[in-house]
Amino acid sequence: MGNSVLDGRSSAVRSGGTITKFYTSTAWVEGRAEQQLEQVAGWPGVRQIAAFPDLHPGKYGPVGCTILADRIYPQLIGNDIGCGMSLFRLDLPVRKFKMEKAVRRMRVLSAPFSGSTRHRFEQAGFAPDLFATSLGTIGGGNHFCEIQTLAECDADLDLDKSALYLLVHSGSRGLGNAVLGAVPTGAFSGMDPDKIASQDYVRHHDTAVLWASLNRQIIAERAGEALRTDLELIVDAPHNLLTQECGGWLHRKGAARAVSGLVPLAGSRATPSYLLRPAGHPDALLSTAHGAGRRYDRSSMHGRVRAKRSDIEAMQRTSFGGRIICEDRDLLIEEAPLAYKSSLSVVADLDTMGAAKSVAQFHPLLTFKKTREGGRS
Repeated sequence: MGNSVLDGRSSAVRSGGTITKFYTSTAWVEGRAEQQLEQVAGWPGVRQIAAFPDLHPGKYGPVGCTILADRIYPQLIGNDIGCGMSLFRLDLPVRKFKMEKAVRRMRVLSAPFSGSTRHRFEQAGFAPDLFATSLGTIGGGNHFCEIQTLAECDADLDLDKSALYLLVHSGSRGLGNAVLGAVPTGAFSGMDPDKIASQDYVRHHDTAVLWASLNRQIIAERAGEALRTDLELIVDAPHNLLTQECGGWLHRKGAARAVSGLVPLAGSRATPSYLLRPAGHPDALLSTAHGAGRRYDRSSMHGRVRAKRSDIEAMQRTSFGGRIICEDRDLLIEEAPLAYKSSLSVVADLDTMGAAKSVAQFHPLLTFKKTREGGRS
């Protein structure tokens, strides 16, 4: 774990891009993640990096940061382009929620979306066959659709504690992977934004971001239909994307775009989720943390968690009295609460370092991840 600390109001003086760390000395941040920060800061054209307390190592660079550069680095966004979180208010009171009935009904999310995509695709300007069979599906890994209760909120928010909420975390499925796979040889060394290849990448990237947002909307609509309730979008915040802002190109990897006033931050099954209000810190690069962030990678979790039947059954319950629909044993282990940092600590660091403040706290009630018929993806 790295204990290097910088005040969130200052940046490191170093060759290459400056790094501002929005986390304290008590944050659980691996040394390897900080090494990746230093490496990326030295890449050509990188000017500035904002690192958040959910920081952890990634395949091509650290996850939980935003990088401002003069060049475009597709690998910093990764293959799940447009992945993000959407928070909805359900027209369903907590008092009317029936757990067993909801568990049965939410299983519909394992099946492919059977509704028509034609009108939605036409509105978005998508080709009619643009990964249409994947639309409305969650995917694997840390993606989920979760019914939540509102535990705390600021008085100025128009949120009702008697109502239920829905948090959807998903991305562009196979589309983002196809976009990354199509970049030309040498793109990972940095693409000149003025070149045709870069403009092609940006165009396809932007399509994947829109597709991912629509995917979350349809997942939520499917859940609402299953629960026999209407829903209303509160905020949609992508956290894997490229935007032209701050006088350059912002590469967000596991860092939520903080321009709409509110940003969801996902907890683990053992810690709450939050709604954040970004503080507008200039060195935060219009971004903030998106979740608790991993403490341990997926492979190492298989040696850290017991896998007896009783342990697996226990992992399908939360410390808040909620339930988890996940019938994939390996996925349950890889996504166990131990795999993640404490969202409470992440939010506390964001507040201390002047990046964002919590304005609402949510507890997981029913989390859908995967059923047997859903397979692995």
